[in-house]
Amino acid sequence: MSRDAIRLSDGRELIYFNETSSDRASYPDKRDLPPPPPASQLRYDPLVDEWVAVAAHRNTRTFLPPSDACPLCPSTPAFSSEIPAPSYDVVVFENQFPSFSDRIKPDEITSLTEMVPVRPGIGRCEVVCFTSDHNSAFGALTPERVRTVVDALADRTTEMSGITGVAQVFPFENRGVEIGVTLHHPHGQIYAYPTVPPRTQAMLGAAARYRARTGGDLYADTLAAEQKAGVRIVAANEHWTAYVPAAARWPYEVQIAPHRKVADIPELSDAERDAFGPIYLDILRRFDALFGKPMPYISAWHQAVVGEGRDLGYLHLQLFSIRRAADKLKYLAGSESAMGAFVNDVVPEKAAETLRSL
Repeated sequence: MSRDAIRLSDGRELIYFNETSSDRASYPDKRDLPPPPPASQLRYDPLVDEWVAVAAHRNTRTFLPPSDACPLCPSTPAFSSEIPAPSYDVVVFENQFPSFSDRIKPDEITSLTEMVPVRPGIGRCEVVCFTSDHNSAFGALTPERVRTVVDALADRTTEMSGITGVAQVFPFENRGVEIGVTLHHPHGQIYAYPTVPPRTQAMLGAAARYRARTGGDLYADTLAAEQKAGVRIVAANEHWTAYVPAAARWPYEVQIAPHRKVADIPELSDAERDAFGPIYLDILRRFDALFGKPMPYISAWHQAVVGEGRDLGYLHLQLFSIRRAADKLKYLAGSESAMGAFVNDVVPEKAAETLRSL
C-alpha cells in the first residue's frame, strides 16, 4: 500500500491509500470552496457531568444527493467531487462539516452561565471512503480491501492521537437511511474527540473498579468467559472472536475482539489485520441474510483513550442494528432516550443462535 496526501482548495487534507501505484495525487482540486465553518462549541452539562457539542453549521451539510452529484465518488469532467482523482482505492479526507476541528479558530464566546462552562470544539473529523463504487457496500469488499481500510484507520488513529487536546479517536460507519445516513456512498468517519465520551467514561470506570477488586482485565476476562460459555459465540478464527454480549442492548449486536489485548488499531499485528477481514465480512453477510435485505447498522471501533486510563482499554469492534424484525425498528423512546435504560426486544442467546444458523 502507498500513501499520497494532497490539499483540497480550502486547505483540508486528503490522503489516498493506494493498493497499486498511481498518480492520483497529481489531480488538483479545481473547486472554489468557501472558507471553513466556525468551530463548534463544547458546553458542559453539570447535571450529568458530560460535555455536549454544538455545531450549528452541520445543519447545512449535504443531504442524500443524486448519484451523479455524490461528493464521495471520484471526480468526472462533469462534476468535481471531494475526491479530485478519477479513481481511488481507499481515501480519507477532513470533513467539510466537522463536529470538531484543529484547523479553524473558534468564534468568540459571548455568553455563558456560571454553571455551564463553554470551550472550543478542538479535535478533528475525517471521512473514510471504502471504495469508489457508489453502489457497493462494506460487506461486498474483498478481504484485501478490508486490510487496506484497517491500515488506513491505523494511520489516521496514530496521526489524530497526536493532536494536542485529543482524548480519544473513534472510527465508525453508519449504514442505512434508518440509521440516519446523509450520503449513500460506502463510507465511514473518524472522530478525534476533545473529551472522553460518556460510554468510554463508563467503561473506564468499570474496568478500573474491576482491576482494583480482582487485579484482572475486565474486557479480557469477559471475552474469556464468553469463549468458555460458547452459547453466544457467532464466529471465530485464530485471532478474533465474534460474540453477542450477554447483556446486549440492541436487537442484533455483535462484538468482534482480538484474542490478544491491544489498545488500538495501530497495535494490531499483520496477522491480526489480515484475519480481521474474513470474520468481519462473515458477520456482515449474516446481518444482511437475517431478514433478506440490507441491514442498517452502526459499526464502532472502541479504542483506548490517548491519556490517563489508556492501559484499561481493550480494542474491539461493536456492530449493532436497530432492526428487530423484518418490518420493525427499535426506536429509542422514553426509557432509552430519557433515562438511558435499555430494554432489548430479542434474547441475546436467541440472536446468537439465529446469526450462527445463517
